[in-house]
Amino acid sequence: MAGLVRMLGGALTGATLVLALGGGAARAGGGGIDWVPCAVNPAVECGTLRVPIDWARPDGATFGLAVARHKAADAARRIGVLVVNVGGGPGTDFVQRDAKTYLSAEILARFDVVGFDPRGTGSSTPVRCSADIVRREPLQAPRDQADFDRLVAYTTELAADCRHRTGPPADHLDSVSVARDLDAVRAALGERTISYHGVSAGTLTGQQYAESFGSNLRAMSLDSTLDHSLSTGRFLISQAANVEDAFGAFTRWCDRDKACALHGRNVTRIWDKLMARADRGALRDPSLPGRVLSDFDLATEAHLGGLMEPAYGWLAKRISSLESGRPGPRGVVRGHPDPELREIEHPAPAACQDWRLKIPDYRRFAVYAKRMRQVAPHMRTQPDTQSFAVTCALWPVTPVNPQHRLTVKGGTPAILLINARHDPAAGHRWAANVRRQLGRRGVLITYEGAGHGVYQRTACTRRAVDDYLLRLRLPADGSGCAPAPSSHDSLKSRSREQGAQPAGGK
Repeated sequence: MAGLVRMLGGALTGATLVLALGGGAARAGGGGIDWVPCAVNPAVECGTLRVPIDWARPDGATFGLAVARHKAADAARRIGVLVVNVGGGPGTDFVQRDAKTYLSAEILARFDVVGFDPRGTGSSTPVRCSADIVRREPLQAPRDQADFDRLVAYTTELAADCRHRTGPPADHLDSVSVARDLDAVRAALGERTISYHGVSAGTLTGQQYAESFGSNLRAMSLDSTLDHSLSTGRFLISQAANVEDAFGAFTRWCDRDKACALHGRNVTRIWDKLMARADRGALRDPSLPGRVLSDFDLATEAHLGGLMEPAYGWLAKRISSLESGRPGPRGVVRGHPDPELREIEHPAPAACQDWRLKIPDYRRFAVYAKRMRQVAPHMRTQPDTQSFAVTCALWPVTPVNPQHRLTVKGGTPAILLINARHDPAAGHRWAANVRRQLGRRGVLITYEGAGHGVYQRTACTRRAVDDYLLRLRLPADGSGCAPAPSSHDSLKSRSREQGAQPAGGK
């Protein structure tokens, strides 16, 4: 699946300090950015900015924040800097590899497009954890208290190992600290204001930046928005409702489109029978001999494999294969690290600093599971969210930046929200709630289609974002874009084998 202030022992935390400073500039650890051609793409510049590990101690130890910049192609018409954060992952990779295909030609011509690796990721002091421990990760779907106790023991072991291998930076990975890093980048670039485009987990950094440094923004667009105001129950239950809604959009597509391998049949009934077989331990994977799927595995396949992109054609063929037992597309397998690896980067130490989620025992988990099943009778849960919530609820570190309602102050420009109507990972209800929190500073437009991530869907969605970022021209609040035709099989026959680590981040 993305700040609030906390007082620890009467001392100001980094989060408190940021909000106390309001819209002021964050001061970097010293010096600027020395740019050199990037190794992967020499047309892009790469550099490192020294910033404090702990922003509450700005004169203390520092680390190198990795930054990349694709300079505006039309220098004479340059507007300024656009920071892009797609999914909260390494932004330097995005600028080097994907910016030219993701962003429009006019954006690339008129902005210096900048990306950075948020602390704890990529080349910015990445979190390190034992690959052997991660390989032993159990499903975050306990069936009884004994299962729950095993999850507690496992999570405690993993957290201690990650902290040992990563060192002091592991204690300062929250989105408040990331927002301060971003403002240090702004200052090092010599810009009075920046524009920002965040997607998915990148919207959490955007919201925190708007809250802490709103007067340093020129414009901000948030695509597929996280709602960082939700309690544990509301978080889990709203996400279950989101993925159930997305599953409903898939079944309606099958009803009307002959391209669906299950067209003319009762898709919901077929799915429910597969879930019942999974409950009995009788659902075998035709594409991977010996693999038996649980209900959680099946929900993961639909969510990550079919509903996110969306890839409806793949999902229909996969369901048909599972029903018949005949070979078909490969499924989504919760990945384990390469057996040759000894250490891997893990998202939990960073993500869990932004969420105070409370699941004290199996009894409470069972209550949430029952309520999720009530709102999602077919999908039962949003598996990515459940994995994330269980992991962070059991993570033995007090979050420094837990959930709260988004509050932006005077001087913050309008924030454009754009969201799919049927998004399984950041549902439209979340975007609407963030829009309400923003009040008159928020504008929400809706892509009346499915999937996670909206900007590239159609000319309408791209134009809505580009017009604002380029010309500060906002669409009407509540307006929308029609769904793209024939857009439901974007993955085609590509293998679906991939990892499924807990989501979250910056």
